[in-house]
Amino acid sequence: MAPTQSKPVAGSAAARARTIQAIRAIISQSTSTYLRHRTTISRAVYITLFVALVVRARNAVVDHKSASAREAKDRAAKSGGTTSAAEGDEGVKQKKVGLNREFFRSLSRLLRIVLPGWRTKEAGLLFGHSFFLVVRSLISLKVAAMDGAIVKALVKGNGREFLKRVMWWMMIAVPATFTNSMLAYHQAELALSCRARLTQHIQDQYLSKLTFYGIAALDDRIKNADQLIAVDVTKFSSSLTELYGDLAKPMLDMVIYTISLSRSVGGEGVVFMALLVQLSSAFMRALTPPFGKFTADQGRLEGEFRFQHSRLIDYAEEVALYAGQAAEKDTLDKGYFTLIKHVNYLIRRRFYHGIMEDYVIKYIWGALGLLLCSVPVFFKIPGQAVMNMGDRTGSFVTNRRMLVSASDAFGRITSSYKEIMELAGYTSRVSSLLDVMADVRDGNYSKKLVSSSGTESNAAVLKGRGKVIESTDIQFMDVPIISPNGDVLVPALSFALKQGDHLLVVGPNGCGKSSLFRILGGLWPVYGGTVHKPPFSDIFYIPQRPYLSRGSLRQQIIYPDSPARMREKGVTDADLAGILRALSLENLLEVQQQQQLLQQQQQPPQPPQPPSGPNGVGSGWDAEAEWRDVLSGGVQQRIAMARLFYHRPRYAILDECTSSVTLEAEKVMYDTAKALGITLMTVSHRRSLWKYHTHLLQFDGQGHYVFTRLDAEKRLKLEDEKEDLEVLLRGVPDVERRILELEMAGGAE
Repeated sequence: MAPTQSKPVAGSAAARARTIQAIRAIISQSTSTYLRHRTTISRAVYITLFVALVVRARNAVVDHKSASAREAKDRAAKSGGTTSAAEGDEGVKQKKVGLNREFFRSLSRLLRIVLPGWRTKEAGLLFGHSFFLVVRSLISLKVAAMDGAIVKALVKGNGREFLKRVMWWMMIAVPATFTNSMLAYHQAELALSCRARLTQHIQDQYLSKLTFYGIAALDDRIKNADQLIAVDVTKFSSSLTELYGDLAKPMLDMVIYTISLSRSVGGEGVVFMALLVQLSSAFMRALTPPFGKFTADQGRLEGEFRFQHSRLIDYAEEVALYAGQAAEKDTLDKGYFTLIKHVNYLIRRRFYHGIMEDYVIKYIWGALGLLLCSVPVFFKIPGQAVMNMGDRTGSFVTNRRMLVSASDAFGRITSSYKEIMELAGYTSRVSSLLDVMADVRDGNYSKKLVSSSGTESNAAVLKGRGKVIESTDIQFMDVPIISPNGDVLVPALSFALKQGDHLLVVGPNGCGKSSLFRILGGLWPVYGGTVHKPPFSDIFYIPQRPYLSRGSLRQQIIYPDSPARMREKGVTDADLAGILRALSLENLLEVQQQQQLLQQQQQPPQPPQPPSGPNGVGSGWDAEAEWRDVLSGGVQQRIAMARLFYHRPRYAILDECTSSVTLEAEKVMYDTAKALGITLMTVSHRRSLWKYHTHLLQFDGQGHYVFTRLDAEKRLKLEDEKEDLEVLLRGVPDVERRILELEMAGGAE
């Protein structure tokens, strides 16, 4: 039985041996063929890779140009006007946060702002940062070679050579640490400079052509412009500069280390490793969550939460009077927990993604790197001399150090995908702010029309635009008056007012009085008809609750002028003091001087200082305070009237601006304004103001109006007679009841 069984076993062993020999022969022949044509094959591979890269870049540029052309065409075809809520939301949702054409277009636009030219400070910082990045990569390459030399000397047992290499390694640490510090310095300075450049650009646009008012009152796309300017611009600048450092250094390291490794282990191994790494990175990108969208959503939720707190501060008194703190707390809690829920979700997604990323980068790529570094040890590389044990060990350590650095560089590039997506989120928010500001300046608004969005006639009116013609007089010709939420209050308003014709505007709440003055002030678009009005500088507006800035007493009167502009006009502090005396406010200056004197007495002695006022009248003019908190409502209204007397415009819009002052003060205010030649347009229901106006514009709240001359005495008599008749009418039920009682008493007798 045994001989019979041994023959098949021996035959199968011989067949396997022949198969192995055939495979070895094929491998040996293939290797010999490859080594004979190694140079040609390597060149063909490199040329193919280069051509593929060029074709891919060309296709990306062509696609970007096509998308830009389509966007420009769509923007040119876009009609001006206020869109409905659905249209506005649709336009906002078209922008998807991610590595798409929109991101690169927006990033390119922002880069042109933060880096306007190659002779700027930012360009110098960028060049300096790039220079030290190259120096650090070269130093890292030198350190890798020194590590191999140190291990080589250690394996050979050459103590003198070992100490020499260690001393050189310590010496190279000096420029290495200096280079790292310079990189951190240039990165911080570049981020700060980019933030300053971008913030200045945005603020110039935001505060030009009343864009800030249009975003706040006429457009609903941005609710938290303050957060975008103060927070998101800072995060964008920091993220941009950090990303440049995190990408430029690894890319440079990969190029340098790849070239060095190809000399040590052959270009074939490097290409093979690159293909494997490319496949694994593509796999990781496919599993990477949309961190850019998550970042943009987090910024939006943080802005909404901050906006809710700002709203509570603005309406603190009203909420307190209603005892609405519980309702407001519910609103704030809802916004806060929505934000926290989103942040927790983002943290969990980053946790799971980090596990996958670390495993692939540190362990899978590390194992492949060990295999690649072992090639010179187990195989002879063509063109290299035969190495002994020390040379092999040193070469392995050097290659291992370079491969670890290259792997770390590629890992940082791959892991920077999260930072790129976060940058995409900040880029989207800042770019959206610039887009909305551009639309608002062009008169294109996206407003949520609450009550009139379903009315076709109102929607047609809102899409139109009228004409505004600069003139010395005021004339409205078939101009629709629109409410802030899109209601057409007056379909067509027509009236004419010459300089010196003082106009009184009356009517119920919500009838269009404020919208009329917004049009005159240039704040509100003209949706139809023709408006003849003076330039913006000839019209001055005083609301019921005047705006008082934080600054000196002088600044409250000359606002928005500066002290330099005041001197250019030839106005002195003595002139301002005369205005205060006319309004019985001279004691305000005396109080400020006394308070400042008291503060100086409480402070230690100081060397004498020149008077801070431009004309040396008194230091009380420079006293600063939060004037809205320290002055009563009546004094604030008189301060606003002093501001009017200082500017002396041709027209003044007075919106219930004497509601908190006495009749005597009101008389002085109106008499002085008329004496200065200011044409008054007043919104008020005070009968005491009728005598100061020559014309009346009365709205009924139903879309109708009456414009006529105002005879104050006759109207007062009519009003008195009307009140007397109303009193009599209120007494009619009592008279009728008494007559009925008398009749019943007479019938009973």
